[in-house]
Amino acid sequence: MRELVLLASYSLLSTFLVLFVTNATLAQVMTSSNYQIQSDSINFSGGDSTSTNYQLESTMGEIATGESGSASYTLRAGFQQMQEVYLALSVSGNVSLSPTIPGVSGGNAYGSTTITVTTDSLSGYNLTIQAENSPAMQSSTNTIADYVPAGSDPDFNFTVGSADAYFGFSPEGPDIVDRYKDDGVVCNTPRGSDTNDRCWDGLSTTPVTISSSPDSNHPNGTNTVIEFQVGIGGAVVQPVGVYIATTTVTATVL
Repeated sequence: MRELVLLASYSLLSTFLVLFVTNATLAQVMTSSNYQIQSDSINFSGGDSTSTNYQLESTMGEIATGESGSASYTLRAGFQQMQEVYLALSVSGNVSLSPTIPGVSGGNAYGSTTITVTTDSLSGYNLTIQAENSPAMQSSTNTIADYVPAGSDPDFNFTVGSADAYFGFSPEGPDIVDRYKDDGVVCNTPRGSDTNDRCWDGLSTTPVTISSSPDSNHPNGTNTVIEFQVGIGGAVVQPVGVYIATTTVTATVL
């Protein structure tokens, strides 16, 4: 029997960021349509100092600053201390799509992985996915094309013709962006729902945002499940082999 084995592997790119805002005069959070000041500081001196070898940001005049904690809490007192942002990213593991697809008669294979993002950033986070190769699913010199939706939005159903072979993905979770939400019929529906196993898209070597939140979710974090599917039409004679797609998921704070 001629069979295809399909795998999806991951690399992680997570970033721990320290954000500072200076020169504020009022002790309150301020926002407009163009900016957001997360916190202010009343002090008598400070600012940025740089050279070709370093960059220093200072604040002088605050009292009782520093970090302290116990088994129940952590306190970062002072302007510079409190602006440290925590960001963690984890993946449940690599994916083996199943069942194995016969190379002559075709069929579908499925798999999923869970991405967990945790941050205490008051501005939330953004999660993207991108493929290492184009097309993403490859085996030596053979490939399976990335899924191509019929229009500019993801397809509500994963559709493969008898002469087609495609590899696609669909994100699920409370923070998925509007592009992957649906109204039960079509995708890219603002304020829509998240119907399981719907809204299919193709991977790209350019990062694509799949989840985003404007709020902190520390300490529990938020899960985004990425579903994968390969479909091979009955008229396609796909070369046998182990096909692998490698992607990078990236979380950044907003």
